[in-house]
Amino acid sequence: MLKRLLSVVLLGSCFPAVCLARNSSAKSEPGRAVPDKALMQKLLDGWSTLNPDSVAAHYPSGPHTYFDIAPLKYNNWDEYSAGVKKLGASYKTFKTTLNDDAQVHHDGEVTWATATVREEATLQTGQRETATFRWTVIWEKEGGKWMIVHEHTSEALP
Repeated sequence: MLKRLLSVVLLGSCFPAVCLARNSSAKSEPGRAVPDKALMQKLLDGWSTLNPDSVAAHYPSGPHTYFDIAPLKYNNWDEYSAGVKKLGASYKTFKTTLNDDAQVHHDGEVTWATATVREEATLQTGQRETATFRWTVIWEKEGGKWMIVHEHTSEALP
């Protein structure tokens, strides 16, 4: 009985310390919180404008791989931005919404997230389009700022 009570007391005193340590490690310097679900939706809102300039500040220059629905792969932000502008020209409206299955994981200088995303769009032809995509995004801290160094968007085959 004493052994059980001691175990409960030790566990009870260690658990808050572990939680505090984990929460403090999940924060970066003041004013620069780690990426979270709110940022994920903010990025989707930016992409929904069909103007890559609205999210460009989140993507570094240099060689980084981004996989998208089409044309499959971009090797850097400039390619990605140009590809989205070209694809976006075929849409009148485009809206993406983060689904409730989003998960964000943080470890030091890297944060990764996964989610499914709902798309509702209207093509220039007037045709409506809806879909659900898979989205994986990886941020790395560069120069004190969280930057997206890899992104993968895909759609399930019918």
